[in-house]
Amino acid sequence: MSTTTATTWENRPAPTTAQDWIDRAAEVAAVLATDAAARDRAGATPYAEVRLLKDAGLVTLLGPVEHGGAGQDWPTAYRVVREVAKADGSIGQLLGYHYLWNWAARLVGTREQWEHVEAEAARNRWFFGGAVNPRDHDVVVTEDGDDLVFTGRKTFSTGSKVSDVTVLEGVLAGTDQHVFAIVPSDSEGLTFHDDWDNIGQRLTESGSVTIDGVRTPWSSAAGYVDKRFQARTYNTLNVPTIQLVFVNFYLGIAGGALETAATYTRGKTRPWLHGGHERAVDEPYVIDTYGDLTAKLWAAEALADAVAAEGQKLHDDPDAVTEQARGDFEVRVAAVKARATDVALEVTSRIFEVTGARATTTAEGLDRFWRNVRTHTLHDPVAYKRREVGRWVLEGELPEPTWYS
Repeated sequence: MSTTTATTWENRPAPTTAQDWIDRAAEVAAVLATDAAARDRAGATPYAEVRLLKDAGLVTLLGPVEHGGAGQDWPTAYRVVREVAKADGSIGQLLGYHYLWNWAARLVGTREQWEHVEAEAARNRWFFGGAVNPRDHDVVVTEDGDDLVFTGRKTFSTGSKVSDVTVLEGVLAGTDQHVFAIVPSDSEGLTFHDDWDNIGQRLTESGSVTIDGVRTPWSSAAGYVDKRFQARTYNTLNVPTIQLVFVNFYLGIAGGALETAATYTRGKTRPWLHGGHERAVDEPYVIDTYGDLTAKLWAAEALADAVAAEGQKLHDDPDAVTEQARGDFEVRVAAVKARATDVALEVTSRIFEVTGARATTTAEGLDRFWRNVRTHTLHDPVAYKRREVGRWVLEGELPEPTWYS
């Protein structure tokens, strides 16, 4: 991978505004784009790519300024994820998940816990992974004096070997209480397996993990005080927050596909021999397709930005979040998730109609955009997102907070 050095970034002024950070993300994307297709084919662990995110300052985007973070908000984080995903969907996903797991301490933990985590994460430029696949129920948490012991297995652990710390989740033995805790990724008993071998998002390090007696102090159990969980409605905002991460890397991948295809069409696509045009860019069907796909993408991006701004109001005053406000927000997230899924799948598929047969070569790598979107959009059925919206419209029904809604 061709990357700029840490010194290159350090010798430049740090971004100060939201737009400056989005521009910085675009610079990172330009670096990632130089060999994105080759890295996708190689499928190697993205150590250099994560180092690039750290060197460019993107991993501490949401961190407190007083500890070296950028102090930016979620709408900016989503735009940063979108920019990075234009070049590499896998790295966009890794960065977006990192933001969520970094923020998870604030969503679930006590003030003392999240202030400590955020300060340490910003100072040390931690990169977060998460072993929190909700469809696996075999991680059991037991007590051993002042410690908790996690034991079991998770099918997916996005970030795994490239992370500094990992968010663990399990059920406290003998109860129905879920426990989240952040542990070093090199903890004894934590074994990441190289079994992520899917058609898309190949560099996300999303393979399985064995958790064999991983210990952590009771005091690190997020949101627990004297071994009792302190519930707030804000705790349930983790799902809509990460679903908006999904939305933005889907749209980023679609945007990257469209930009890459347009460059190919301008320089390489041949006009149809019976069309009467000397250049592919003058073909009416080519012009119409690019116009159609761009309009759909812009509309989805505008909705995504609007919903992100609505969500930020909830993040700004966590203690004021009501079930009604949370439910209304989840419906809006469900709506944009459905639209982003459809638009991204359409864009990444239809670009071949306007690039031509020669664009299907492995060297061009245009297929990676569709493979990436198709892989992750299966995370949870989009039909259930449309159902949330439909039930809200017809009956005023609020989505019940679950692992997926």
